[in-house]
Amino acid sequence: MSGGAIGSEEGREIGERLPARRLALPRLGANLPRTLALALALPLAAALGWEAIVAAGLAQGRLLPPPSRVLATFADLHARGELLLHVAATLWRVLVGFGLGAAAGLALGALCGASRFARETLDPTLQALRAIPSIAWVPLFILWLGIFEASKVALIAVGVFFPVYLGVCDAIASVDRKLLEVSRVFRLSRVETVRRVLVPAVLPETLTALRSGLGLGFMFVVAAEFMGASEGLGYLLVDGQQMGKPDQILAAIVAFALLGKACDLVLVAATRPLVAWQDVARDRL
Repeated sequence: MSGGAIGSEEGREIGERLPARRLALPRLGANLPRTLALALALPLAAALGWEAIVAAGLAQGRLLPPPSRVLATFADLHARGELLLHVAATLWRVLVGFGLGAAAGLALGALCGASRFARETLDPTLQALRAIPSIAWVPLFILWLGIFEASKVALIAVGVFFPVYLGVCDAIASVDRKLLEVSRVFRLSRVETVRRVLVPAVLPETLTALRSGLGLGFMFVVAAEFMGASEGLGYLLVDGQQMGKPDQILAAIVAFALLGKACDLVLVAATRPLVAWQDVARDRL
């Protein structure tokens, strides 16, 4: 029997075994109660412990209010209709900035990762720009785009762009050369090589880069909302600091944490089908 026939038979055998192995993986949400319990154990323990310390009179809780006061602030903001307004404003800015920054990062990252000429031409400048602190862009964006939404979205997009660009560029440039040699052995066209070899090879790192970019988007939105915003969770932080309301500051921080985690969960759930073919240790531990 020829080597090609043997290879094709082995390929068919591997292909026949793959579906069974995927079915053997844990189902999404099978351990959801346990996962939620473990995830909430530490923050709940810390919150209840601080509540007990303040209630016992061991601490005043003036600068670090107990959770009961923070929850009361949440309830007051909700009753006045301000909580949803601020959350919606921050979420809109992050999503638009994330979309623009991620699109630019994916495009330039793919270009620099696939082309040595583009990498040697563009990457040094982009890496130098990446070292600029986020707050340094604020006066320039205000001068260029004004103090309203455009400058805020632009700042968030800058924050999202760099981790996405870096992750995609490094992922493509680090693809194992043996994979490309295999594609040549099987005489795959350029389109087929990209679809069947390059995309699966770089997809996990690309999704991680997108998650990092989304996290930085929430960090940059705080600086963006310091630029004269009248609504948003960043505005709540500034207002709480100026008015001496530590409970409002903590409420805004908690809202940032919950909103950021919710967006990260949505991104993970939306992209999970793209990497369903992976059989990694994370799914078995």
